[in-house]
Amino acid sequence: MSEVTEVAGDAQMAAVAAPQKISRLHHNLEALFDSDFNVPMMDDSSFDELLNKKVASIKTEELAKGIVAQITKDSIFIDIGFKSHGVVARSEFIGAELLSIGDVVDVFIENIEDGSGKLVLSRRRADFMKTWDDILKLHETQQIVPVRILRRIKGGMVVDLLGIEAFLPGSQIDVRPVRDFDAWVGRALDVRVVKINHPNENVVVSHKILLEEHLAEQRKAILDKLEKGLVLEGTVKAISDFGVFVDLGGVDGLVHITDLSWGRVSHPSEIVTLDETVKVVVLDYDPEKRRISLGMKQLTSHPWDAIGEKYTQGTKVQGKVVSLTDYGAFIEIEKGIEGLIHISEMSWTQHIKHPSQAVSMGQTVEAVILNIDKDDKKLALGMKQLDPDPWADLMAKYPINSQHKGVVRNLTNFGLFVELEPGVDGLVHISDLSWTKKIRHPGEFVKKGDELDVIVLGIDADNRRIALGHKQISDNPWDFFESRFSAGSETEGKIERIIEKGVIVELPEGVDGFVPVSQLSFAPVRNIADFFKPGDSVPLKVVEFDKETKKIVLSAVEYFRDKDEIAIAAYNAAHPVPNAEKYASNISELKVEDLEIAYPEEMTMDIPVDVSTVLSAEIPRMDDDSND
Repeated sequence: MSEVTEVAGDAQMAAVAAPQKISRLHHNLEALFDSDFNVPMMDDSSFDELLNKKVASIKTEELAKGIVAQITKDSIFIDIGFKSHGVVARSEFIGAELLSIGDVVDVFIENIEDGSGKLVLSRRRADFMKTWDDILKLHETQQIVPVRILRRIKGGMVVDLLGIEAFLPGSQIDVRPVRDFDAWVGRALDVRVVKINHPNENVVVSHKILLEEHLAEQRKAILDKLEKGLVLEGTVKAISDFGVFVDLGGVDGLVHITDLSWGRVSHPSEIVTLDETVKVVVLDYDPEKRRISLGMKQLTSHPWDAIGEKYTQGTKVQGKVVSLTDYGAFIEIEKGIEGLIHISEMSWTQHIKHPSQAVSMGQTVEAVILNIDKDDKKLALGMKQLDPDPWADLMAKYPINSQHKGVVRNLTNFGLFVELEPGVDGLVHISDLSWTKKIRHPGEFVKKGDELDVIVLGIDADNRRIALGHKQISDNPWDFFESRFSAGSETEGKIERIIEKGVIVELPEGVDGFVPVSQLSFAPVRNIADFFKPGDSVPLKVVEFDKETKKIVLSAVEYFRDKDEIAIAAYNAAHPVPNAEKYASNISELKVEDLEIAYPEEMTMDIPVDVSTVLSAEIPRMDDDSND
């Protein structure tokens, strides 16, 4: 109801005011016609020419001044002297409610005639163009202007520049790399306009350029006084795999990774962090290339300078494994001091082939200082010295001629190694394995891991060597064999091996003998393996015995010299050599001295090696398995 009353009231007031307005208008017209004035006459062509001239002066993409002619709910009509009024959206005017008809405003001509024939104007674009002109002047004069950072985008920041959004690249925010871009949002900065893209109306600003100008004098002052040995304070600007870049106040220098610490450094981040304030010393300066080499470890004395005050031979130390090589492990006992534990110094009992068998990278280990070389800065360490040396009381534990049981650890061409206890190995030479058999390789006699009875023949404690024997466990049987297998005695042998010149047989006492091929049958034997097999038992007579060379030669032919035909026929049937019966009939005509007895080299027993020779011989590494 109140709204209706207000409307009715307004209507009544308008009805009252209308006659008064008309009366004033009539009065003004009468005064105009009564006055004396000259009105120039203008024909239609002159009017059209004036109008076209006015229209021709109005162009798109330009600013113009206009008069507010009409205001509606959504639009404002502007008269810029064109043949029709231009239309501007009411929303483009800030404070549109304060506008009145007749007010002069700035507008931007976007289109002289749109599809419906209207003149299209823009207030917002006019405001932008006025600001754009100000920005162009800022770029031209390089004047400093404040901005506010609005938000973060890819590659940098968006800032508010005189009401227009401009781009601040990440590299132009600060002279140092920006770690946290989000922390800059909302901050106010002074900048310079450094680039304008007219077609796209893009603006690029820089804050860094102002900082660099500020630091120019400081940089010059630093460079002027820069010299080797100068100690400066700076800020860690960047960290790479090879070193650290330090900002000295507008001038960057490099601390190489090897100059960060006297100790071993895997990566610079172990020593410093970004934005950390550090003290450095100038190591070198190249004015032409403007390269500054800095150091941090040089500000402290080298740890080796005072090593004698802290460490001596025999000192027990603790350190971290920092490197492994084929020959040992390097241990860092403190920053700048490393020692080598050779693989031979790692264990009394284990045969270390590679240090990784005993230690691992990064492991903390204990060791004993064996030697200090201050001149070459070398430190020899040992781990096994932490435990008692099992060889210290070896003579008392393993006297000469004492018998022991050990485990075969390794086989070589010249013998085998027997472990008496962890860390204590002895060598059994191949000639000390058997009294009765020719051993070509220890592998024919034993295998790795077998238990073996041995006797101690000799000890060299200084060189950590023990000479052992196996055959010496029993007495030398050749004194007994001299009577048991004298020339002319009969026996039986089992074929062990067939060789080119005959067969090797094992006699009843476990000793080997040799039967030449000519003594196997009455007839010549072309291929022994066709008529004789390993394992066959053969009746034999000893035709030669030599105690010194340990040689026993036997003959089947001599065995049957005085045997009857039945025994000979049975032997020939078991070993059917062609024509054996024919030759057997003439056996009485053969003489022993006519027999071909060529003793094979492979049957010749090894000459025993003196114990001192075994102890002093060059013996390969005991962990070498190449001859297994």
